[in-house]
Amino acid sequence: MPDITKIKKQFEHALRIVSDRKSRFYKRIEPLIDRILEKVSPAVEFIEEKYEWFSVNVLKSRELKNHILVKYLFKDLFLYFLVAFLFFFMIFFVNQILLTVEQLLAKSAPFSDVMRIMFYSLPFIIAQSAPFATLVGFSMSLGGMMSSNEILIFRASGFSFIKIFYPVIILGTAISIGSFFVNDYLLPLGTMKYNQLFRKIMQSTPTVSLESNSVKTLDSASIVMGQVNSGSVSDLILFDSDNDTDKIIIAGKSSLRGGQTEGVLMELSMDDATVLSIRHNSKHNYDVMESERTVLNVFDKAVLGNTSHSAREMTTYDLSRELKRMKETSGDTYSEKRRLRLWTMEFHKKFALPFGSIFFAFLAFSIAFVFGKHRGQTICLFIGLVVCVLYWAMQIMGQLFVQRVGLDPFWCIWVPNFVIGIMALAFLAVLLKK
Repeated sequence: MPDITKIKKQFEHALRIVSDRKSRFYKRIEPLIDRILEKVSPAVEFIEEKYEWFSVNVLKSRELKNHILVKYLFKDLFLYFLVAFLFFFMIFFVNQILLTVEQLLAKSAPFSDVMRIMFYSLPFIIAQSAPFATLVGFSMSLGGMMSSNEILIFRASGFSFIKIFYPVIILGTAISIGSFFVNDYLLPLGTMKYNQLFRKIMQSTPTVSLESNSVKTLDSASIVMGQVNSGSVSDLILFDSDNDTDKIIIAGKSSLRGGQTEGVLMELSMDDATVLSIRHNSKHNYDVMESERTVLNVFDKAVLGNTSHSAREMTTYDLSRELKRMKETSGDTYSEKRRLRLWTMEFHKKFALPFGSIFFAFLAFSIAFVFGKHRGQTICLFIGLVVCVLYWAMQIMGQLFVQRVGLDPFWCIWVPNFVIGIMALAFLAVLLKK
């Protein structure tokens, strides 16, 4: 049996030897460790300082990542808006060429004046194109992101639908403000220049406003014309009515030339004219006059409207002042009430169409997220074009209701925007349910 006491003494002796050697080793390497720590400590302090800045400014707030994604969203929305804007601009521009330029060139109007007419029409085309481009462009952009799972990346990065909605509504508001500037400043200026130039063209080329075998309305009169050639009309019948008398003028061949005095747009020199006058209060008694030659002066007011500033030639400030004056001085006659309604309609149009971009941006956001999962751009393009056509139809119907039925201008002009807003809320409710 081994001696336990002896073994214990030997073990204790071995521990003392190891401890002595260990202490001597630590004493030898301690200066080396101190030198290493002295060299490394500045680098450690620098790393700790930079890590603290990085964690506070980048990792904690994630501002860098959010900024990049928001910038990307703004860029994509604006790019698709520009593409859609050019699309609608070309549609309205070609429509203007077909309606105005073709007619002017066919009647041998000066080419330089025709090009200036087109230039003065640009503010109207821009004001009409911007809201529709907002709907189609924004919906295609967001629909493409939805179908390519880019919106999923936004959501995974901590973006809620509300955060994605902020850039959409901000850019839509910016487009509305720019469109309002065009509609309120550039459009009145372009309309004034357009009307002045058009009067000049019609005075130099009177046949511009007349077509063969057609009926032309001139203020309170209507003219039924035969064949219109350069400077002449084969035959015509004129119906005119004033407060107490109806007039009918029948003439053979008539020559046509521009007005020679201020305010006269054109002169019709009629051969073998017969004039029949019938009084309203005594229709059994009438007057008949015949002449070999009769000159009829057509004033520019009868063709182009009032020679003074029209509602479309005024800014919102000037138009509001004029409306206030009209409400204070207008009477109860039908013509005065109708004129007040029309001017009020023009006032609301200056706001309704430009700020329709906000409603369209809201609708584009809802459409893209509801229908954009599969083939988002194609579906959103189709829906956007359909909504634009419906909005345009509602606009035209609203103006006709004001002009012919006499409905309230506010509701007739703003209802299309309200309908767009209701549609956007309905689609948004469907989105939130998902």
